Amino acid sequence: MVEIKGKWALVTGAARGIGYLTAIMLAKRGCNLILHERTEKHCEKVLADVKKLGVEARCAAAELSDLDAVARMLSEIDDMGMRVDIVLNNAGMQIAYRTDFMQTPVSDFTESFKVNTIAPAMICYHFLPKMIENGFGRIVNTTSGIRLEPEQAGYSASKAALDKITVDLGSKLEGTNVMINLADPGWCKTDLGGSNAPNSPESTIPGIAVGAFIDDGKSGRLFPAQTFAGLSLEEAVEKAEREFDSPYEK
Repeated sequence: MVEIKGKWALVTGAARGIGYLTAIMLAKRGCNLILHERTEKHCEKVLADVKKLGVEARCAAAELSDLDAVARMLSEIDDMGMRVDIVLNNAGMQIAYRTDFMQTPVSDFTESFKVNTIAPAMICYHFLPKMIENGFGRIVNTTSGIRLEPEQAGYSASKAALDKITVDLGSKLEGTNVMINLADPGWCKTDLGGSNAPNSPESTIPGIAVGAFIDDGKSGRLFPAQTFAGLSLEEAVEKAEREFDSPYEK
């Protein structure tokens, strides 16, 4: 299992819900954090909370639907001067549930893809070359298990596209000690998932971040966070490495 104490991780959507819980989990393991949110104001609580756990932390603000703002944020992170070893692309947007799905507007797709596909892809492309050069890196992209629901077409299609990008990128990383994988939190009671969801945000820990700790060289896998609910991190990593194989043909 990877030791993350003293490393730097970027967590997007870190101010609330699963992103907040993930940031706290990493901080408890001694990981320094770059905490993304839409504005620095949104970052204040999580920034203070992780610092109380004894780690260094910075805020990185950007509205992910503004791709120019994403590019500026990445440049600002570079200017901070730290080496980013871990990226957890947690932030996402569920734009609407369209009962009359045959009337789904084009904007459902354009807005969903900017936040759920293009922004995390930009983040991956930015940090992957540096990780490869440094000989270490872990990226976890948060996906969704939604299937066969045209009522949520913009959201589910944007997550499917992120899946494809993740798996394809992972096929190029063998032997680099850089891994990129997917995590599905399941349907959780968050601002995105709503109050009818069967799972608590806490049930995603540690599974949502298990891809940051694996050390078996395999990319392109999907880790369903609920599969690891109730396990210690050590148990979750052992289960992930034992039961989940990469999708690539040998």
